[in-house]
Amino acid sequence: MIAVELRKLVLRPRVWLSILLLCALPLVVAVVLAAADFPPPPGQGGAFLSAVLRNGSLYPAAALALVLPVFLPLAVAVLAGDGIAGEAATGTLRYLLVRPVGRTRLLIAKLVALCAFILLAVLLVVITSLVIGILLFGTGAEAVGQAGAVTSLSGVTLTPFELTLRLLGSIAYIVASMLGFGVIALFLSTLTDSGLGAALAALAVLITSSVLETLDAAGPIKPYLPTNFWLAWIDFFRDPIFWHSIEKGLLLQAGYVIVFFGAAWANFSTKDVTS
Repeated sequence: MIAVELRKLVLRPRVWLSILLLCALPLVVAVVLAAADFPPPPGQGGAFLSAVLRNGSLYPAAALALVLPVFLPLAVAVLAGDGIAGEAATGTLRYLLVRPVGRTRLLIAKLVALCAFILLAVLLVVITSLVIGILLFGTGAEAVGQAGAVTSLSGVTLTPFELTLRLLGSIAYIVASMLGFGVIALFLSTLTDSGLGAALAALAVLITSSVLETLDAAGPIKPYLPTNFWLAWIDFFRDPIFWHSIEKGLLLQAGYVIVFFGAAWANFSTKDVTS
C-alpha cells in the first residue's frame, strides 16, 4: 500500500507543480538580488539574504527561510488535506477499503507519502537554490579564502563539509516541523469529504498559531503552538549550535504527530465510508 501511495505521489502533476512553485520563489528572489547587487538593509529581508551576495553557497539556507513561513506549509496542507477527504470525494475510498488493505495500513501509507513529499520538496528547494546561488553569487572564495566556506551567524567560518552537515540538520528539522503540521491536516482530512475544506482548516490553524505567537497575552501557550519552534533550524548555523530550541521543537512536533495521528486513526477507523 505504501508503494501505491508513493507511486500516486510521483505521478500527480499537481505535486510537481507545487514543488516547481516552491523552487521558483528562491529563483525570483535570487535574480532580483543579483540585478540589484546590494543586500537588504540589516534587519530587513529573509534570514541570510544579506550574506548571499558574498557567498552563494549559503543561498540554500536563505531559500529555506523564504519558503518555510507560508509556501511550504501551504503545499503540505493541500496534499495532506486531500489525503483521505480527496479519496472520499472521488468515491475511491470505499473501493480502496474493499480490498484487504485495512484502514490503519491506508492511513500509515498516507503518512509515509506525506513525509516523502515534504522531504522531496525541501531537498529540491535546497539543490536548486544551491545551483542558483553559486551561479549568481559565486562561492565566496575571495571573502573567506576557501571556495564554498561560509561565515556562521556567530562569525566563525564553516568549511564546506560543516556547511553540508548543518544543511542536512536543517532539512531534517524542517521535515519534522512540516510533518507535525501535516498530520494536523491529515486528521482534519478524516473529518470531511472535502480536501479543500481540510486544507483550509489546516491553514486556519497555521494562521491562528502565527497570530498568537505575536501576542504577549498568549505567553503561557506559546511553547505549545505548532509554529513556535519552526525557525529554530537557523540555530544550526550558529557556532556552537544552539540545541535548546531545536530539541524543544523536535519534541513538540513528535507530540503533534503522535496525538493527531492517533486522533486521525481513531476517527478514520470508525468512519462510515459506504454512504
